Amino acid sequence: MTPLNLADVVGYIEANIGPQFHAKKIAKIKSLSLDNIVMRKNLYLFRAKGSNSAPDFIKSVLDATVSSGEETIFGNFLEKVAIFVCEKVYGGRKSGIRGLDLEFEDGDKKYLISIKSGPNWGNSGQIKNLVNNFTAAKKSLTTSGGTASMSIICIEACCYGVDNAPNKGTHYKLCGQRFWELISGGNETLYRDIIEPLGYQAKKKNDEIKLLCSKKLNIFTAAFVERFCDEGIINWDRLICLNSGKS
Repeated sequence: MTPLNLADVVGYIEANIGPQFHAKKIAKIKSLSLDNIVMRKNLYLFRAKGSNSAPDFIKSVLDATVSSGEETIFGNFLEKVAIFVCEKVYGGRKSGIRGLDLEFEDGDKKYLISIKSGPNWGNSGQIKNLVNNFTAAKKSLTTSGGTASMSIICIEACCYGVDNAPNKGTHYKLCGQRFWELISGGNETLYRDIIEPLGYQAKKKNDEIKLLCSKKLNIFTAAFVERFCDEGIINWDRLICLNSGKS
């Protein structure tokens, strides 16, 4: 184990959050079209809310689309930060095992890790699939020469959140501080230390993103009114045909 140098982590985050998060988010927003955002949302829900304002409707679906994409992009970036930390301390690496993200060795222990954003990431079926992936990986590794004698520990890792009952029987679920502490060699404050560098250039990028979203909102609203409004009122029948009708 090599002691973690926090300056390395800060440098990695500041060098990569721009291209790996902000730039990807901007590119995603630029690629959106009116049909993109209308097709992805539950129009029955919006109708049940009694919405008949085109600007309000477009803002709601645009905000929801941007937010969901943002969570995915940032989750992928935070996973890379975790792998970087583990690489520096334990020689950790991106796992090539199906369904897993990170693996590393510490003495006679081998850790297999699936990284999620937060503790409420999946339903019962998805969690069952994760357990199956852990079981298959352990079975394969315990019969291979280099790892047959090692103790294999499977971790459901969450970058944030709390779970005070980590032992799930089939594996361990480590959230927030517990996860960052594991991959950093016992650094109890890393989960707090990465907050500040994650905000690097955030205001500058957010101003750019807000301007881009305003531009998209205006363009989409004008196009929506032309295509899906009759005398200023949303034609829900025409809209649901696009959203859910057979092509």
